[in-house]
Amino acid sequence: MGSRSSHAARIPDVDSIQRETGFSQASLLRLYHRFRALDRNDKGYLSRVDLQQIGALAVNPLGDRIIDSFFPDGSLQLDFPGFVRVLARFRPVDDGDHGNRDPKEPEPLNSRMNKLRFAFQLYDLDRDGKISRHEMLQVLRLMVGVQVTEEQLESIADRTVQEADEDGDGAVSFLEFAKSLEKMNIEQKMSIRFLK
Repeated sequence: MGSRSSHAARIPDVDSIQRETGFSQASLLRLYHRFRALDRNDKGYLSRVDLQQIGALAVNPLGDRIIDSFFPDGSLQLDFPGFVRVLARFRPVDDGDHGNRDPKEPEPLNSRMNKLRFAFQLYDLDRDGKISRHEMLQVLRLMVGVQVTEEQLESIADRTVQEADEDGDGAVSFLEFAKSLEKMNIEQKMSIRFLK
């Protein structure tokens, strides 16, 4: 029986991926096995169809938007490093993550700001850097379905955009979005516990 680190050696660029994502070798190994299991045809990459087979995404009203986040810039293939980069945004923030970080190093993928950027892009459907009333309404429709009337949804979208829109341009910028959520514990709400 080999050690865990010898199994992790099968993961291409494991040390670089570990530094970038903050995942332990054990977590990366589990994620690599999950990636390989999702890659049913052993292509070495995942497609949208592969991710649509994940039950929790299939029933999530924002499932398609979440899947889109794995394929930035319209790419059609997702390699293992790209897979774990997206998942790293959901890694819980450790108390030690902020204390002695080198300011020259990039911000951790699981930082509050990166979690907020991820959430923002779920709403910014046209990727123009703003959430319009129309985009807010579209996402609300996905999330609540037919449980709320169209008039109620429009009222919620109007109020949400009005409250967050500080510069009066009728849309919510990323900074306005972040400010509107400053009291929310986004680090906790956007975390998935990965086994160590």
